[in-house]
Amino acid sequence: MVVVGVDEAGRGCLVGSVVAGAVILPDDFYLSGLNDSKKLSEKKRESLYTQITQQCQWATGEASACEIDTINILQATMLAMKRAVKNLNIAFDQVLVDGNCCPDLDNCQAIVKGDSTQAVISAASIIAKVSRDRQMVKLDMRYPEYGFAKHKGYGTKQHLSALERFGAIKNQHRYSFTTVKNLSHR
Repeated sequence: MVVVGVDEAGRGCLVGSVVAGAVILPDDFYLSGLNDSKKLSEKKRESLYTQITQQCQWATGEASACEIDTINILQATMLAMKRAVKNLNIAFDQVLVDGNCCPDLDNCQAIVKGDSTQAVISAASIIAKVSRDRQMVKLDMRYPEYGFAKHKGYGTKQHLSALERFGAIKNQHRYSFTTVKNLSHR
């Protein structure tokens, strides 16, 4: 039975895409320390990411900040998840998604806190988080004044201060989010 685990990263951020990871674990797969990506250190996530990408079938999908602003964060999250599964380009029997709702996919089951209880969702959580964090490091290279490499786009004091000082970055910040909505375009 081919089971795909799916989770997202960046849903609560103020900038960038929401990124979903989709993973299929081999039958004999075991990886010590596999857990919800938010419960792991950055170093541990990176280590597990390397092992997952070397040993498993995986893909990512995303929805851009512009898509988030157009269709809302929940629908964009579902779209990113669907894209991740489609990007696997493989037949599957079941999809297990962290959370309480599923994207429009056959045989999909949502599991609240699934990223802590299902290894396949934990692996997807790590793929999504590391992939998105790497996007934020790249964005930080273009806009170092915002500190994206440090806070990864979340609404930290540093990020909010940079938004007040420099304004929002067009096509990067999520203008539909209340915190960003009234800030000037860059």
